[in-house]
Amino acid sequence: MRVARTWAVALTGLRGELVEVEADVTAQKPEFKIIGLGDKALAEAQRRVLNACENSEMRLPDRRVTVNLSPAGLPKQGTAFDLAIAVASLAIDGFVSADSLARTVHIGELGLDGRLRPVPGVLPAVHAAASRGFERFVVPHANLAEARLVPGVDVLGAVCLAEVARWHGADIEVPDQDPVPGEALIAPTPERLDLSEIVGQHGAVEALIVAAAGGHHLLMSGPPGAGKTMLARRLPGILPPLDDDAALEVASLRSLAGAPVVALDRTPPFEAPHHSTSVAALVGGGSRAARPGAIARASRGVLFIDEAAEAPGGVLDSLRQPLEQGRIEIHRAGFRAEFPARFQLVLATNPCPCGEYGVRGGTCICAPSVVRRYLARLSGPLLDRMDIDLRLHRVASSHGDDAPAVSTAQARERVAAARERAAVRLRDTPWRVNADVPGAWLRQGPRPIAAETKRVLENALQRGAITLRGYDRILRIAWTLADLSGRDVPSSADIGQALFLKKGVTA
Repeated sequence: MRVARTWAVALTGLRGELVEVEADVTAQKPEFKIIGLGDKALAEAQRRVLNACENSEMRLPDRRVTVNLSPAGLPKQGTAFDLAIAVASLAIDGFVSADSLARTVHIGELGLDGRLRPVPGVLPAVHAAASRGFERFVVPHANLAEARLVPGVDVLGAVCLAEVARWHGADIEVPDQDPVPGEALIAPTPERLDLSEIVGQHGAVEALIVAAAGGHHLLMSGPPGAGKTMLARRLPGILPPLDDDAALEVASLRSLAGAPVVALDRTPPFEAPHHSTSVAALVGGGSRAARPGAIARASRGVLFIDEAAEAPGGVLDSLRQPLEQGRIEIHRAGFRAEFPARFQLVLATNPCPCGEYGVRGGTCICAPSVVRRYLARLSGPLLDRMDIDLRLHRVASSHGDDAPAVSTAQARERVAAARERAAVRLRDTPWRVNADVPGAWLRQGPRPIAAETKRVLENALQRGAITLRGYDRILRIAWTLADLSGRDVPSSADIGQALFLKKGVTA
């Protein structure tokens, strides 16, 4: 009796678990059986594997073949196990090298003609297996560029099952077949978005730079045409480029979402779901396999929700836990998945349904009760988690104000310098930006701010004008203002400006 073994990867969220695929044959009534807590797609792998082997002129043993996916108690979803099941079954009678299989991880779906079809999640799967010491991988040809983004691995991008078998030592002729193409990668035309295009909103631009320098969440309220969307879309351009780990995480999330990945993009992601989006689309999930939602796809970048007050009830409140914890957990009956959620949240809203409430020269037709209900859609706990409250007015002159325009390049340099100062100050801590620093460390840590400097802030807390969470967020903003100005510790002016930013800026 001979048992053949190879390896595959089961993905649960962004976490990959190695799965040992072992095949055994017994002299009983011919049957092909897959066990190991697979889903419906894995149950159907039996027919795909049998037909793919038959059409590739590689017959499986005419006996009872049992394929076990171990650990058996780990839920497994999807079609990416097809290839591992097929080669393990072929190795039972020595058709391919069992030693070669045991050192290789196989990922891919089989078509009935034996060709390999691309699957989502190849990048996180390869990364997970490589971190556990595996160096040899076989993936579909359409996923080859994605798999090679993981350094230090040997990857075969196979067109068909016969090519895989020959790579493992089989004496077989590989048919001339066209590879199954992946999703067409249409490179978007890069938008040339520059801060210098924003006219007459110098205060708003400065607040955006503060948000970028400290990683702070931002709420913008104002009438239509005030420039809220223009500001939000220019935020990723002034953020520092992603490092290797962050770029790999972003690419892995894109891969899990089914998007094509051929290179590591260093630009922070920008997700802008429509305000009518559902909680499931925002959070992510799925009944059979977990897929990242907009929250996870925005990780390491910006999540922008325009017309936030128009969002359905519960949608915005689903942001509260990821804002605090930096991750999103999805619980289903058969699995639990976790995705990163380290994003900057930018919300934009009108002051009322018609957008003219409090606008100079405008006429609001909304009843006071309607205005109150509209603004109440942004719950108090959510607003308390927003660092900067930016109030915008429409620009009154086409020439703007007297302040010189700030370009994206200039803003990016200021943001990079401020983040470098923060990283040096926080080098002995697990945090790198001010927005991540816990309030207790700010208030009682090794770099406390003098009581006299914080007097105005203490008074606001005693009056009930701010909560303790708001108090901590104002301290974070004050540190960011000090970093932008090159000061070693926030001044009273920084505390006052931070309090002003938290309670509302008027352009």
